[in-house]
Amino acid sequence: MRTIAWLLALILILGFLPIVTHDVTLRETVFLILMYVALAESLNVILGYTGYVSFGHIVFYGIGGYVAFVLIENYGTNIVLAMLLAGAFSAFVAYVLGLAILRLRGAYFAIATIGINEAVKALVTNLNQLGGAEGIYFNMNVYRPYGGAENAIWFAYYLMLAVTVAVVLVNWKVKRSKFGLGLMAIREDEDASLTLGVNTSMYKTIAFAISAFFPGMVGALFFFKNGNIDPESAFHLTKSIEMIFMVMLGGFGTVSGPVIGAMVYERIRGLLLVSFKALHIAISGVILLLIVLFVPRGIVGFLRERVPVLRRYFE
Repeated sequence: MRTIAWLLALILILGFLPIVTHDVTLRETVFLILMYVALAESLNVILGYTGYVSFGHIVFYGIGGYVAFVLIENYGTNIVLAMLLAGAFSAFVAYVLGLAILRLRGAYFAIATIGINEAVKALVTNLNQLGGAEGIYFNMNVYRPYGGAENAIWFAYYLMLAVTVAVVLVNWKVKRSKFGLGLMAIREDEDASLTLGVNTSMYKTIAFAISAFFPGMVGALFFFKNGNIDPESAFHLTKSIEMIFMVMLGGFGTVSGPVIGAMVYERIRGLLLVSFKALHIAISGVILLLIVLFVPRGIVGFLRERVPVLRRYFE
């Protein structure tokens, strides 16, 4: 309980700062941090607990964004319902895809996820109903039910805070459950876990669906806030790499690792964009390589090894 208590306290304190101060600039920064935390924690379910590296996981973020955008723009759906439907549809797509691609392992699975992301991106780009390569834009009237665009942005912020809290709680619950134990058995030795009675196919597929549900909702909120969506921003492969970086930086397979990794990465990203805008992804890649080589368990793993007393606080 110590781990989830301080994590939720940290997220809520950070989340309420812009609300208390009414600082719009701080709101934008915290919104981005919360989004990164939610995406990293989502990926952690399949990467951290199961050991399957999804390089194209951003596809569910894009799918969720487009589903919500169409529902809101064409049918006047409330953002809360649109967000939930976007997450559910993303999870459904992940479940169907997982039945096929989770038969693959290692690099084959990683390549397959990249292929799926690029295939969906190409499909959306060629669909005129979704605006093609130029994307689609909101009619500003969609913000009227929320009291205007400014109030709608604040509402999206509150929802992002709620989604972030929810995904952290789900991660914690999964890790401490029998289901999570099965996932970690798959990560350590899938063949052995299958021999011991773990239904590896079902476990992996459900984990993949859970890990897709939250990016779908995050994508819905992000593009609702932005007011426009296009294939390049919705299915940008770089975001998938950033998600992996955050999980590995903080410590994969832990509840607190992706939170710490996301918060640290947001600061690193900000500094790199200011000083090395054209090279920030390349530098991030080098940092990721160094992490894998010298600190494979990330920041949390390093602290747990060096300061044993912190093990009860960094689960």
